[in-house]
Amino acid sequence: MPEVMVQEPRALSDRTFEKIRKLIYDKAGIDLRQGKQTLVSARLGKKLRESGLRDYDAYLDSVVADKTGESMIALIDALTTNYTSFLREPQHFQFLRDEILPALAKRRQIDIWCAAASTGEEPYSLAFTLLDVLGPVAITQARILATDISTRALATASQGIYAADRVTGMPPHWRTRYLSSGQGTYQGFYQVRSEIRRMIQFQRLNLIESFTHSGTFPLISCRNVMIYFDKTTQQNLVNRMAHYLDPGGYLFIGHAESLSGIEHPLRFTAPATYQRHTSGSGEGIKKH
Repeated sequence: MPEVMVQEPRALSDRTFEKIRKLIYDKAGIDLRQGKQTLVSARLGKKLRESGLRDYDAYLDSVVADKTGESMIALIDALTTNYTSFLREPQHFQFLRDEILPALAKRRQIDIWCAAASTGEEPYSLAFTLLDVLGPVAITQARILATDISTRALATASQGIYAADRVTGMPPHWRTRYLSSGQGTYQGFYQVRSEIRRMIQFQRLNLIESFTHSGTFPLISCRNVMIYFDKTTQQNLVNRMAHYLDPGGYLFIGHAESLSGIEHPLRFTAPATYQRHTSGSGEGIKKH
């Protein structure tokens, strides 16, 4: 049988790279800085081969022509990293235990927004922490809105199924209390228990588009996504999120991120943790 030759995509030109930069910025707020051309070429080269195309411009045309938006989501997925883990940046979860939840324990309903949910490890870590602190009542008392731009990541998150190596770093009691062991073809996997999965509403949301939430939150976690945004997009996002915080509510950002140099109405309270004024007002401040 003759060997099938796979043709490699043509080189990514500077002009086409600029087209990709503009498209991804306009659609998702992602700032592909200069120097990322090799990375973009490698990651989109795989998409071209999957599509049977050799030309980046033809691939971009197909993305723009797809009215479902799924090709655009796949493009964004290819250019971003959905790395996450259970209890990632554990200082936030300790702050949630020690400072936030004791003040919320008597509320009839606790709403939390996890704004970059990825494949689900973060919202489930929030749910497990709520259960640890509040007990079984958290199943009906708490609701977590988990949003992400990636439908692929959200599909994984909503199933709540993880390989054993993904859960080895979590507290042992989490595995026994909150996860079920897989059997048969799912041997070596764990699934978040159904009653805990029901605490979380998974929803696709592009953070640079309008929010339609009906209420506010005592906690918004928006971690490790603003690293993809420029200062203007970061400022717009933080100020819009601040509008959806309860007076005295908290915003978590990633520990590798900073609100330095942008105007916002929040005060620094702990590393990567900011709080809205308890009055619900306050002049914008600039962090240096």
